[in-house]
Amino acid sequence: MGVLLTVAYDGTNYAGWQMQKNARAISEALGEALGGIFAPGFSMTGASRTDAGVHALGQRAHVLGSSPVPIDSLARVLNGRLPRDIRIAAACAVPDSFHPIDDAISKTYQYRISCGDFANPLMRNFIWHTFDNLDIDKIKTAAAHIIGEHDFAAFCAAGSSVKTTVRRVNFLEVEQKANEIILTINGNGFLYNMVRIIAGTLVDTGRGKIATADLPAIIASKDRARAGQTAPPQGLTLMEIFYK
Repeated sequence: MGVLLTVAYDGTNYAGWQMQKNARAISEALGEALGGIFAPGFSMTGASRTDAGVHALGQRAHVLGSSPVPIDSLARVLNGRLPRDIRIAAACAVPDSFHPIDDAISKTYQYRISCGDFANPLMRNFIWHTFDNLDIDKIKTAAAHIIGEHDFAAFCAAGSSVKTTVRRVNFLEVEQKANEIILTINGNGFLYNMVRIIAGTLVDTGRGKIATADLPAIIASKDRARAGQTAPPQGLTLMEIFYK
């Protein structure tokens, strides 16, 4: 049997999930902790390649290998070996045939934006601040056009090598709390920087730079230049990955 870990982390001080040549990665730190528990030759596969500065509460990692630590103690033991900005929230047994990417049916991300004159310094690593007062009604109207199955090539950053840019967005909720706007999006998969480009495009509609009525044409164009800016990474958190 394999082990499926639910991993939470503050991505501020890391170059993302994926191993890098010249920077510290989340998977590197987790692999080192696993190496002190699992026998040599173990393997680990992550479910999502979060970018530098992006956070997670529900990242998943599949581990194959042998360990003397009982599975119900594994999270506690690993947390004693991990840096404080990475934590194992849960560990469970899964079949060896389980694949954390191929078996996923949807993912939920959250993007947080704050507006106004005051940028809270305590939240600088977890929220995107804009001094503009965004029109929440325009953002909600624009967000409705994103929902559904579309070719999201206009919301994909250069450098992606996927077979198809068609994805299905199951829901995109827009919530306002005081001076904060929270975007919660769930889909069957996301392209490179797709959530951040969606967030940037919605902010541009809230600023009046992009008309809400233009969203269908932007999607249909499949042209990255037609969509809005790529929102910065610190506002993004991978909340949960769902499996069959």
